[in-house]
Amino acid sequence: MKQTSVKKNFIMNALLTMSSFIFPLITFPYVSTILSPSGYGSVTFATSVITYFSMFAQLGIPTYGIRACAQVRDDKEKLSRTTQELFIINLMMSILAYIVFFICLFKVPRLAEEKPLFLIISLLIMFNCIGMEWLYKGLEQYTYITIRSVLFKFIALLAMFALIHAKSDYVIYGAISIFASSASSLLNFIYARKFIIVKPMGHYNFKRHLRPIGIFFAMSCATTVYTNLDTVMLGFMKTNTDVGYYQAAVKIKTVLVSIVTSLGTVLLPRASYYIEHNEKEQFENITKKALNFVILISIPLAVYFTLFASDGIYFLSSQDYTGAIRPMQIIMPTLIFIGLTNILGMQILVPTGNEICVLYSEVAGGIVDFIINLILIPSMASSGAAIGTLVAEFVVLIVQLHYTKDFVADIFKSFNYFRILISLAVSIFISSFFKDLQILSSLRWNSFLVIVITGIIFFGIYGLLLLFMKEPFVIEIKNDLLRRFKGEKHEKV
Repeated sequence: MKQTSVKKNFIMNALLTMSSFIFPLITFPYVSTILSPSGYGSVTFATSVITYFSMFAQLGIPTYGIRACAQVRDDKEKLSRTTQELFIINLMMSILAYIVFFICLFKVPRLAEEKPLFLIISLLIMFNCIGMEWLYKGLEQYTYITIRSVLFKFIALLAMFALIHAKSDYVIYGAISIFASSASSLLNFIYARKFIIVKPMGHYNFKRHLRPIGIFFAMSCATTVYTNLDTVMLGFMKTNTDVGYYQAAVKIKTVLVSIVTSLGTVLLPRASYYIEHNEKEQFENITKKALNFVILISIPLAVYFTLFASDGIYFLSSQDYTGAIRPMQIIMPTLIFIGLTNILGMQILVPTGNEICVLYSEVAGGIVDFIINLILIPSMASSGAAIGTLVAEFVVLIVQLHYTKDFVADIFKSFNYFRILISLAVSIFISSFFKDLQILSSLRWNSFLVIVITGIIFFGIYGLLLLFMKEPFVIEIKNDLLRRFKGEKHEKV
């Protein structure tokens, strides 16, 4: 199968990331105000609970499937057999997950009081099964993924403004959210015939997948625990309003994380391909670039949105969400931790067959997160949950650094951190000066102006100073853009 360049994949994924930023930017201020923290919290609580059932149904296939398909993508018969085997496993587990879900829906009071909402959100289990997103990522079909995703998000955007008008519409919001994220699964199911043989092939060998799926499932469990446990524990231990505060902060963090991890997302199938074909030099090259990208992007994003957290919250929601400001400031450093572990785990340890090390790191993070949540949520509510997430992500990073130190030590030493610190310091000083000049910062549109003006100043100065100090990665991006502008040919990566 013809390879698409990493640069094209990155551009497509960047567009996908931008859509993930733009659509919440448009919808979240409207939805959060209409539904209030309580209504919005109800939907996010239900989604977090269903995530556990979906995780059980998918086992470790979403990540393992990318690697498995990438390794055999040049052989249609092997690819088809692999895809069918994984789909059948996923289907059987989804049926079992639904059986357990319906038992819980009628037996657990906290779930039973919101049956319609939970039933709608549970469609996520079925859509994830038939969507086979891992197949398309393994084949690096990022153009298709991007176009399809943007289309359904746009439809969902129109539906939100047309159908959500009162606090009681939170169930409708849940349905639209599921449509935006999962409706494309139907297209995936139909479109798959372009890449694989859809006729049952028989003589399946499910056993060969069980061990890696088991490991990836354990990884998925650990990750889901410390990424959704905060919301679930808040929902059971505190109120939906506290969940709403916390999710307002997490919403912003999630968008920013998608920017930081955008390059690493497209590199997993390529890294797996390089390892499978023993192309170590290519593997080391893209790893270094990915780590450089994460460091240069995540640090300024974390710093900026910590400094301007209140303006970000007030613009994207309303003054009703003042309780979300402190949790947002607490979890912003996780942008750096998650960005690095996305590369260390998903691009180094997984492609090289060391996913068990990723599992160890995530189990450690999950345990730490549970303990801290148990201690801090009763007294600190959403801020306690944010501290749990912060410490958990840091623990994951430390463990993964331990397992990859021999490979990445020299890479980290090669970066010039002085350039980053100088650029940050100047950007902070000048943008903070402009922030102090603004008034009525609690008003949404004034907060929008603060974010726009200080954002342009902060990131503009940061980028220009790195360019002036000849940061190699920034210079490479500049030169590549100039070549594209002049229409010159450049090397395909």
